[in-house]
Amino acid sequence: MAKTLFDKVWDAHVVTTVKNGPQVLYIDKHLIHEVTSPQAFTELKNRNLPLFRPKQIIATADHNTPTKNQHLPIKDVLSRNQLTQLTTNCNQNNIELYGLGHQNNGIVHVIAPELGITQPGMTIVCGDSHTSTHGAFGSIAFGIGTSQVAQVFASQCVLAEKPKTMQILVNGKLQKGVLPKDVILYIIAKLGTNIGTGYFVEYAGNVFENMSMEGRMTVCNMSIEMGARGGLIAPDKITYDYVAGRKFAPKGKDLEEKIACWESLKTDEKAKFDAEYSFNAKDISPMITFGTNPGMGIKISETIPKNKDTSFKNSLKYMNFKEGQSLLNTPINYVFIGSCTNSRIEDFRVVANFIKGKQKAKNVTALLVPGSQMVVKQLKEEGLDIIFENAGFELRQPGCSACLAMNDDKIPSGEYCVSTSNRNFEGRQGPGSKTLLASPLIAASVAVAGKIVDISKNS
Repeated sequence: MAKTLFDKVWDAHVVTTVKNGPQVLYIDKHLIHEVTSPQAFTELKNRNLPLFRPKQIIATADHNTPTKNQHLPIKDVLSRNQLTQLTTNCNQNNIELYGLGHQNNGIVHVIAPELGITQPGMTIVCGDSHTSTHGAFGSIAFGIGTSQVAQVFASQCVLAEKPKTMQILVNGKLQKGVLPKDVILYIIAKLGTNIGTGYFVEYAGNVFENMSMEGRMTVCNMSIEMGARGGLIAPDKITYDYVAGRKFAPKGKDLEEKIACWESLKTDEKAKFDAEYSFNAKDISPMITFGTNPGMGIKISETIPKNKDTSFKNSLKYMNFKEGQSLLNTPINYVFIGSCTNSRIEDFRVVANFIKGKQKAKNVTALLVPGSQMVVKQLKEEGLDIIFENAGFELRQPGCSACLAMNDDKIPSGEYCVSTSNRNFEGRQGPGSKTLLASPLIAASVAVAGKIVDISKNS
């Protein structure tokens, strides 16, 4: 029977099926951080259950971490307590922890791929919705709730209903200045934020085949924003080359054998998807959001559409925008380049290439927050930090930062922020803040201009 890539990976990890119920899915890697794990550790203690396989768990500090002076004691009491508890829980359960200052520290969905922990054909879970990022490697990766975190701690398995399958095809040649972030924002704008509910999405077509692994991770990261359980892309030579040589990746003959196995992780020709959508690359332009969900996006040259829906009108009211309005020339005082969506070395190279020899606008606070200590090391080795400093950008230390305002990095109430993160809900970046999602290139152009500009005119 012909199978999709998703079916192949899922079926290979099914331990058993509950009669008239969910399946028991074996989990290869469990990623944890300081926010969603404490309650799960407490549940294990209360039920007197041992942690089953600590070697398959990797922990990091990212959500609540400060991005300045990480060598100093954390001022915020909640953040300090959460990080202290994570350290205690990991020590007590023999779990590898990459805490603040560790050379492997960073955002959980950035460090796992760059360390070679994420590999094709795996099942990966984390108490974080953007676990879908790891699907870029041809793995099944999805976020789980606290009770499921405890489930995996105790059994290395999770109870789950098998999702339906969806294929999104994008073929053709992308226009100049169009980045992977634009591709996924365009898809979500066209299909909506609920189209993926109950599905796992496979992205296919030459546009994704030609993307770097960083670009594929950006796309899969935002699968959750269309309501999908996750997204994945078939592994290929680009994938294998990325994995090879990384710290925890297979080596030598072991890698050769793994690649031979990974080569089978492709959707069979006659496999059927439950839903299919197709787009032409030439129709995609640089994108920006105007509302309070990631589906409220337009080409940067377009005007805000008309819509009679009450929630749409409420969203525009919150953002202080109007139907038919162009966002071009809107003054912007805050720019955030970071998050698990766009904080990898490729993203910072794009920014550095654009701003080299330029200065940020005087009205703009431009935050650059790398996704990991490894990214910090790379950009310093390449001299990108000097370019950022000369342009007036503020380079911070790794962390989730202004993506979700669980830390000190918040956008002031009433202020617009052009952000490379993944969500633009009301107050997502701080109470009363107004988020416009965009690519690193758009964000860099806004920081220099001090307002929204059409990068396609100058790229």
